[in-house]
Amino acid sequence: MATQTAAQPRLTPAARKILDAAETLFYNRGITAVGVDLIARRAGVTKKTIYDRYGSKDALVAAYLRRRDERWRTWLPAEVERTAAGGTACDRILATFDALGTWMGGQSPRGCSFVNAAAELTDPGHAGRQVIADQKHWLRGYLRELCERAGAGDPGLLADELLLIHEGATVLYGLSAVPEPVTVSRRLAEAALLRAGCTA
Repeated sequence: MATQTAAQPRLTPAARKILDAAETLFYNRGITAVGVDLIARRAGVTKKTIYDRYGSKDALVAAYLRRRDERWRTWLPAEVERTAAGGTACDRILATFDALGTWMGGQSPRGCSFVNAAAELTDPGHAGRQVIADQKHWLRGYLRELCERAGAGDPGLLADELLLIHEGATVLYGLSAVPEPVTVSRRLAEAALLRAGCTA
C-alpha cells in the first residue's frame, strides 16, 4: 500500500474548532478570500487563539490541506476494497473512478480542494504546496501499486496515464465543459487498461 501521511498531532478543542471553521471557509470561499478575523468569528475564538494554536494563517492552510489529505488517503483504499471485493486488480483500478464520483458528489462538489488551493498558493515555498504535492504523489503511488497487481506491462506509465485521467475529471467536475466527467474518465481508464495489457 502507498505510504500514508503522518497523522496530525492530537488537537485541543479550540484548535479543532478553528480547523473545522477554516476547512469549511477555505473550501467554500477560497483561501485568499478568507481572513483570520472571519475564521475566529466562525470558530468562536479570538485571533490570538488562532495564532497560539497554529502560528500563522499559512500554517492553518497547511493543516486544512493535511486533514483533507488524511481523510482521502484513508477513505479511498477502503472504498475501493469495499466496492471491488471479490473482483480483480483491474476492477480495483476502475473502482477508484467510481470512488472519485462518490467523493466529488459528497465531499468535493466545488472540485478538488488541492487543485483549488494550488491555484491560489502561488508561492512555491508555502507549506501548503508541499502537502498538495505529497497528496498527488501518494495517489500516483497507489495507482501504480494497483497497476502492478493488474499485470500492466509498464505500471509506472499506466499510473501516470490514470493519474492524468483522474485529475482531469476532478478539474472538469462541475464546470459543465464535459457532461459527467467522472463517467467519461472511467471509460478512458478502461481503454487505458486494455492498451496496457492488464490481465489480472
